[in-house]
Amino acid sequence: MPIELAARAKPVWSNHSPAVAHQILQMKKIGFLSFGHWTPSPQSQARSASDVLLQSIDLAVEAERLGMDGAYFRVHHFAQQLSSPFPLLAAVGAKTKRIEIGTAVIDMRYENPHYMAEDAGAADLIAGSRLQLGISRGSPEQVIDGWRYFGYRPAPGEDDAGMGRRHAEEFLTLLRGNGFAQPNPRPMFANPPGLLRLEPFSAGLRDRIWWGSSSNATAVWTAKLGMNLQSSTLKLDESGEPLHIQQAAQIRAFRAAWAEAGHSRTPRVSVSRSIFALVNDLDRGYFGHDDDGDGDDHIGLLDANTRAVFGRSYAAEPDVLIEQLRKDEAIAEADTVLLTIPNQLSVAYNVHVMEAILQHVAPALGWR
Repeated sequence: MPIELAARAKPVWSNHSPAVAHQILQMKKIGFLSFGHWTPSPQSQARSASDVLLQSIDLAVEAERLGMDGAYFRVHHFAQQLSSPFPLLAAVGAKTKRIEIGTAVIDMRYENPHYMAEDAGAADLIAGSRLQLGISRGSPEQVIDGWRYFGYRPAPGEDDAGMGRRHAEEFLTLLRGNGFAQPNPRPMFANPPGLLRLEPFSAGLRDRIWWGSSSNATAVWTAKLGMNLQSSTLKLDESGEPLHIQQAAQIRAFRAAWAEAGHSRTPRVSVSRSIFALVNDLDRGYFGHDDDGDGDDHIGLLDANTRAVFGRSYAAEPDVLIEQLRKDEAIAEADTVLLTIPNQLSVAYNVHVMEAILQHVAPALGWR
């Protein structure tokens, strides 16, 4: 099927028998996604960078205990949020045994691909090959062209988004583990034969790289390069339809491009959602407001010319929530759901949020 028609194709599960389609539609990996905010406010349970980092480790440990599948972290620079991800990922990897550990996403405009390949290889080996690294060209920033302060400049004729994609392609090449550097004929330590690669090398990490895509075109590019797909609660508005419908079309375009590229493995796809099961008065106090517009998507401008759709939040009693989520076409298409969490409300409260989804929502939807 031509890629340009894929967005209008039937969902991936529609060509199977009812039993198989039901299984494809329902089975999900469930992870949490923390933006790692902190603020020196008495209302926040995360008042410093130290608080956020240590609480992130504790939250990942608790998520694994509950039976969650993934612990993912957002990366922002020049902000009171999580930034340099690899020390945190390595620490979580050393404290856990099973849970996937990832990012959503690392802004590649700020990254040195060579140094990043070494950091990622080390963290993945510490974690026992559990890293799932989401990367992208980044989102609107706290500062103007912040990547310039990190020493990076777009090449002639290239914009910052192109620079981010170039860094990503260099990173992917390095993760293949092929030698490229000419060895010193009189080294301090003996070299293996041939050209040298970066170390430490973690086999299989190349297949666990994801691209955070906000458009159908970048989803197709992602598939061609053999990366998994992350689609968040924000997407460029390409049709005027609700976010979940546009995301479902994006995922189908990605899968069509993947098949056309001839990759041998099955790709993974995640979508992020804010989902809260209201099971006690505290939940209702935080999220149980019907008059705040969270039942609808929001339209906004990323810049003067870029219109985007921001996805709704889901917050309701479990029975209502289950029926709302059944209608989300992008969740149906994805194999992984990342639950965005309010990290400043404490580890204990976020454990409750995840546990409520696992106990009261996921079984009814067949995610568990």
